[in-house]
Amino acid sequence: MRAKAEKSTGLARAFELHQNRSERAKELHSEGRKIIGYMCCFPPAEMFTALDIVPLRIFGDAAEPITQADAHLETIMCPFVRSCFDLALKGRYDFLDGVVFPHSCDSVEKAYDIWRYYRPGNFDHLLNVPHMLKPESFKFFKKELQRFRSALEEYSATKLTDDRLRQAIEAHNKNRALLRQLYNLRKPAPPLISGAETMRVVVANMVIPVEEGNALLAQVIAEVENGRGARTERKPSRVLLYGAEVDDAALIELVEDCGVNVVIDDLCVGSRHFWHDVEPTSDPLDGLANRYLGKIPCPRTYRESPGDHHADLENRFGYLKEFAQQWDVSAAILYIIRYCDTFELDAPDVRDYLGELGYPVLHLEHDYSLSTTGQFRTRLEAFLEMIE
Repeated sequence: MRAKAEKSTGLARAFELHQNRSERAKELHSEGRKIIGYMCCFPPAEMFTALDIVPLRIFGDAAEPITQADAHLETIMCPFVRSCFDLALKGRYDFLDGVVFPHSCDSVEKAYDIWRYYRPGNFDHLLNVPHMLKPESFKFFKKELQRFRSALEEYSATKLTDDRLRQAIEAHNKNRALLRQLYNLRKPAPPLISGAETMRVVVANMVIPVEEGNALLAQVIAEVENGRGARTERKPSRVLLYGAEVDDAALIELVEDCGVNVVIDDLCVGSRHFWHDVEPTSDPLDGLANRYLGKIPCPRTYRESPGDHHADLENRFGYLKEFAQQWDVSAAILYIIRYCDTFELDAPDVRDYLGELGYPVLHLEHDYSLSTTGQFRTRLEAFLEMIE
């Protein structure tokens, strides 16, 4: 029995953290560590880590009905943001010392004011992220990071030196490298690890300190490479999953249960979060500004490109072609959360771009809820019958 327990420690631990995402953070908080929650991919986690603050990604709960948030937020607002706020009203995030929200989209930006009014913390901060990529945008964002740095220093009563920041950048770049290594394990046919298992590990990594995340990822990778993960089967289709917030492995399990291998993703809780490192710069804030503003392929960011419509699509979505080719993708699923204007507006272009490359594409609009998966499954099965 002991050997069996030791055999699956990494994956088993990731499963536990995915199921109970506040477990470890509450333990650390009881030991005196500061825990700050953040939304989206844009707040630089390195700046928390450099001050010994634990950054915790704020998630919703697709299995939990929204029962309190609708008294404060419009029902036609992003259901993921509503779910996060609903959990806050229910006390699920009471252990947080504060929150950091970026201006990633209007829903997140507006939710910040409502959140801090009803659930104020000791440190609440809004990070203003430009929507355009121009030289002035990077200068502005660096100023925002300087303002953020000063606010964190005042809150923690600790100087955030460049050396401490460089050490934190190194730790998080190692974390990103391990996550990319984990994703590479889905290149074989069949993949060495399923898409659902991968999602559990990715989410688990976002709710623990980076040093624990690095240890967990290394252990998971070793287990999977040694054949200790759940056995995967070679299925007729290898799918790229594109969309915003997919943080519940049950949604990916549903897709895989329909007869496909989800082998790569472009998700906010997925490759979009970690794919690019922070490059070394003399001033570490320049490296952070370049990475967080310029490298995250979010549709809320306008990327100007000369040329015709085809050149524009190639400029915006060329990385998806690289994903599809490197992971030998045969089809794509666009999972768009209802009322998410940024992704809804990009979806037709993503569909056209991948379609022109010869990939069948299913565009699904969903309400971030596990209670409405019946129609979701029906459309998936019909799509897969067409492409097999």
